[in-house]
Amino acid sequence: MPDNESRLSSLLDKRSANNSYRTLAVSSSDLIDFSSNDYLGLARSEELKSKILKAYTESASVKNGSTGSRLLTGTSPALESTEAQLSGLFQSEAGLFFNSGYMANLAFFSAVPQKGDTVLYDELSHACIKDGCRLSLAQKFPFRHNDLDQLEQKLKRASGDIYICCESVYSMDGDFAPLSDLASLAEQYGARLIVDEAHSTGVFGERGSGLVNALGLRSKVYAVIYTFGKAMGVHGGFISGSKTLREFLINFARPFIYTTAPSDFECLAVSEAFRYLEQNNNLQQELRNRITLFQRLASGKLPLVHSNSSIQAMLVPGNDHVKQLSKTLRQQGFDVRPILSPTVKESEERLRICLHTYNEEGEISSLINTLITYLS
Repeated sequence: MPDNESRLSSLLDKRSANNSYRTLAVSSSDLIDFSSNDYLGLARSEELKSKILKAYTESASVKNGSTGSRLLTGTSPALESTEAQLSGLFQSEAGLFFNSGYMANLAFFSAVPQKGDTVLYDELSHACIKDGCRLSLAQKFPFRHNDLDQLEQKLKRASGDIYICCESVYSMDGDFAPLSDLASLAEQYGARLIVDEAHSTGVFGERGSGLVNALGLRSKVYAVIYTFGKAMGVHGGFISGSKTLREFLINFARPFIYTTAPSDFECLAVSEAFRYLEQNNNLQQELRNRITLFQRLASGKLPLVHSNSSIQAMLVPGNDHVKQLSKTLRQQGFDVRPILSPTVKESEERLRICLHTYNEEGEISSLINTLITYLS
């Protein structure tokens, strides 16, 4: 076996030894979904599917693929129309569509902060934010999760243009960033606040415009990064900001310049998903009702991380332990996935329970009772 193969095999063996070996997971329609990011049920909506297909088949100008990058042949009328729609929806001067939220974060943080600048990011920020920062020539420093005092101490020592980065809702704990306080700190120190709305796009704000808009903070946030592959049930990402920011990204963001543009179908799907949500604005309240029910039934009975979002995390330390509990739940008909170290810190392994508009009261109650029985 070639040396490189031996080295790769050795690293894989280490993953197996500490029970953190990753495998591809296939969703099962036979299980009750408490795992996917389809919070509003749009990914499984037959009505939305019909609307997307109708829009696609009735548009004479759309192509099956984009045929190239945005700077060559990839910019289509459908893409420009969707960008205009989203910019208005997100209350921004302009915006730029990406193939995914991951690519949007990678593009922003690798291109916008310059040498001599400083990026301060919450330590629980998603991997794509950290990867983007690694590609940047700017200085980058984490601050303790939602710790405004430590952030302020680092702001006092920061140099160049300063960027503060957070997520509105964190994907592992399901808790919220203190956005109003972060915006105030950014204003006080002349910093630019960047908010990743991956898990709040669609779930909060008028017409699904996110938590920043719901809190009336859009004018105080330099850029908002949206993801459409979660609550919106489709795919893609978007950076919302100024016209200057849009032009800068077009000219300097390598993940934008050197990749094939999104297809017309992808753009139409996003456009139709937001139209559907506007026509079904009860979905946000239905999701909140499920969250309230879960909290009421689980309060004081399960070791949950405090969260008022659709992500409810139950700490089950140890990869072996949490994997076994997930397996038991699958045997009982529930799809609840384990989150293992190193994705989270050792001893902070957990079940990540995702709530959806389509989870019925009896299903939620049965899941909680099963967990209580297992832990007793």
